Amino acid sequence: MRGAVVALAGGALLAGCGLTSGSPMVDDVHPGSIGQGLPLKGAQLTVTSKEFTEQLILGAMMGIAFEAAGAEVLDRTGIQGSIGAREAVKSGDADGMYEYTGTAWITYQGNSAPIPDPDAQWRAVRDADLDNGITWLAPARLNNTYALATNRANEAKYRARTLSDVAALSKSDPKAVSLCVESEFASRDDGLVGMEKAYGMDVPPSQVIRMDTGIIYTQTAKGACTFGEVFTTDGRIKAMDLVVMTDDKHFFPNYNVAPEINTKALEKHPAIRDVLDPITARLDNTVARELNAKVDVDGDDPHEVALDWLVAEGFVKE
Repeated sequence: MRGAVVALAGGALLAGCGLTSGSPMVDDVHPGSIGQGLPLKGAQLTVTSKEFTEQLILGAMMGIAFEAAGAEVLDRTGIQGSIGAREAVKSGDADGMYEYTGTAWITYQGNSAPIPDPDAQWRAVRDADLDNGITWLAPARLNNTYALATNRANEAKYRARTLSDVAALSKSDPKAVSLCVESEFASRDDGLVGMEKAYGMDVPPSQVIRMDTGIIYTQTAKGACTFGEVFTTDGRIKAMDLVVMTDDKHFFPNYNVAPEINTKALEKHPAIRDVLDPITARLDNTVARELNAKVDVDGDDPHEVALDWLVAEGFVKE
């Protein structure tokens, strides 16, 4: 019964998210270090993504890379929610997108326990999705997962650089540790509840302040709370000069990004792998924070941010 509900919901999203429409990408780009010899000349490829900043940038990167390699590209990025974009790749309505291993493993493939090793997580996701007509290409170091962060003043004051340090501080100086978190994070087993258990933290409920995501960053930067819940690739980390605590016990699930490609499309156009692999290999959290900040802080267009980065890195030429 639950599967039927999910299937119907996915169908509704497909019908309602514009997957039957899209705009041609018309960037005047040429091969740089990728796309030499135009290996995708004559191919007609469709790229998709979810609707948030990082996904819009990654979707644009994929499409621009395909253009530089000679393909005609239809842009169907910006699909609301995860299921619509995923189902588009699975059904062949889209040929590829950048997706997160943790999302696939937990949300799509129905597993409850994440795999601590990022490469093992990716391999498990890759193997499971072959039966779904989806092929995962090599993953990036970019890992968009939960973390705690603090401002520079509190880092200097408390000398906390890892979650184990935060746990030790919560015992040695209980009043020093206050947390700004989302309501969802506060109640999730893979959020605050599990983190406190894994690290032996003991933060009194009175020192856990629940608030909206955007406010967490500003309040943490101001020092209104010692530590705030963040996403590791958010551009506001760089913009507000926050310091991310290392998850030294590898508690939080891995959400490494990697291209998921419709298998039939990849069989028809195997050069897709060679075009995308070098770009994916360059993506890490530092790159993501810088690019996300250009959109979320500076107000730049995600497509232009993606194009400028690809040109600056020498992947494509204008």
